Amino acid sequence: MLEFLENLSYFPTLYIPVFGIVGLMIGSFLNVVIYRLPKMMESDWRRDALACLSLPEEQSERFNLAVPASACPGCARQIRAWENVPVLSYLALRGRCAGCSGKVSLRYPLVELLGAAAGALAAFYFGLSLQGMAMAIVFWTLIAIALIDHDTMHIPDILTQPLLWAGLLFVAFTSPALLSEHVIGAAVGYLIFKVLPIGDGDAKLAATCGAWLGWAALPLFISCAAVLATVVGAVLYLRRRESRPYPFGPALVVGFVLSVFYGEAYARYLGII
Repeated sequence: MLEFLENLSYFPTLYIPVFGIVGLMIGSFLNVVIYRLPKMMESDWRRDALACLSLPEEQSERFNLAVPASACPGCARQIRAWENVPVLSYLALRGRCAGCSGKVSLRYPLVELLGAAAGALAAFYFGLSLQGMAMAIVFWTLIAIALIDHDTMHIPDILTQPLLWAGLLFVAFTSPALLSEHVIGAAVGYLIFKVLPIGDGDAKLAATCGAWLGWAALPLFISCAAVLATVVGAVLYLRRRESRPYPFGPALVVGFVLSVFYGEAYARYLGII
């Protein structure tokens, strides 16, 4: 098996599409995570609140990432297997439910395509390697984080914390001599954002960036996120003529991804490494 993978690594035109196809399927699953995980968290919070107030627990149907089966929100018709093929089913059904002809959000195929692009990009940049596979997983997780924060103004710890520790463990396993730089990166990233008047989830996402990429990636991460958030905030203000909170997570995710490719180069440009 290892010999097969080693031989396959010499043919990027073969393995990059494979990463893309896997990413397409992962993107379909990400749609489930983005929709269901916040609802699962709300249910847990409500249950904890009722327990804290010594109120009886509410009875509800089982709801998690696997149950119940996906269904149309309009007519509650269960989606069949052939209707759940990434992108192709959306095109075949022309963006409509096969039961009630209700419109299906364009966001579903876009997330699937984004998952495919993330997988292919990781394979293209890092090759058929352990790092390429790891970064593909990081990218896929970041997609879920960005869109959940966009929808709910909340970054789930259940996504950021495992990703943070996975980054440190990955470095400890692959490049133990660099572990101290990544531990410092995680600590500095968290502390910088912790003192700012933003959400705790944003600080944990910054720590995750430091854990995976090291402290040298933080300048580009912070700069990109700040510039993007400022631009988006200005555009939203001009459109609505009012100031209102908006999620910072998507800007942080963009900064994270750019730092994967250009973080070290930017740090060298600044002369800090």
